[in-house]
Amino acid sequence: MIDFRSDTVTRPTPAMREAMASAEVGDDVYGDDPTVNSLQAYAAERLGFESALFTATGTQANLLAIMSHCGRGDEYLCGQSAHNYRYEGGGAAVLGSVQPQPIENEPDGSINLGKAKAAIKPDDFHFAPTRLLSLENTIGGKVLSLDYQREARAFCDENGLLLHLDGARVFNAAVKSNCDITEITRYYDSVSVCLSKGLGAPVGSLLLGSKVFIERATRLRKMVGGGMRQAGILAAAGRIALEKGPLRLIEDHENAEYLSAGLADIPQLEINPASTQTNIVYARCTSGRAAQLRDYLTDQGILITAGDPIRFVTHLDVNRQDVDQLLDAIRRFYLDQ
Repeated sequence: MIDFRSDTVTRPTPAMREAMASAEVGDDVYGDDPTVNSLQAYAAERLGFESALFTATGTQANLLAIMSHCGRGDEYLCGQSAHNYRYEGGGAAVLGSVQPQPIENEPDGSINLGKAKAAIKPDDFHFAPTRLLSLENTIGGKVLSLDYQREARAFCDENGLLLHLDGARVFNAAVKSNCDITEITRYYDSVSVCLSKGLGAPVGSLLLGSKVFIERATRLRKMVGGGMRQAGILAAAGRIALEKGPLRLIEDHENAEYLSAGLADIPQLEINPASTQTNIVYARCTSGRAAQLRDYLTDQGILITAGDPIRFVTHLDVNRQDVDQLLDAIRRFYLDQ
């Protein structure tokens, strides 16, 4: 199957499998897995933080960040479309007793800082104290500008808030922004980074921040069942993903642009190719037959996420020929109708 559903479906490379098979391991709960420790030290240095923590998932990394920054009864601000608000099972509220205050995202994925200012609660015991602003970059494939992120940092400093980045695809953002990753991460108190999306590792995310912050997050990771033992087997692949994965993300972006242009030539689909910034492409069926298109493509050995709009994601395991095969299959679907 050719899988355009998400970049979460990438498979570990031969080099990753070899590294996993030969990884030196210890017990990470005791802090003595050398491969995990090496990954964490490298990640902290590479992204410009004091410390890093290897976690099982991006959901776990975001949960630990929110719970480390906020206490029970506190509040964090986030986008209405934020992954850690909409798609992570309500963990911050359910497990951390931290109240989310969602704010509608702007068309470019940002949060209007004037609206964020209005959402900050007064110092009054009727309200949950606002402690944190959480941003996401990329969000729906869109890239937050460096200017906006600098403004968000100043906004948080002026209003006594901490700033977290759900950076599951932050390397995609850096590639699109033509900057080093530290030009983005420098603005944040904490950042989560997914190793198992576009970077290609089979499992794992990283949480980065100050030494004190990561010590707190490590305790919470144990509390929520995230303490892993010989995790170096996974961290070995994560190290390769972090070192090598960002170098090829431009290929995913180019394939997404190519796909967008091809979809724009299909009259039954509605798409603005200029809206494709990274590796995620959205298109709408003008006939409202997304589910039928999905089923047809599945029969042709191609997987997509059908919705309104349809989402296509390019990644390590799809190439230009796969994109051509997808476009040809979509054209056949409409010709057969």
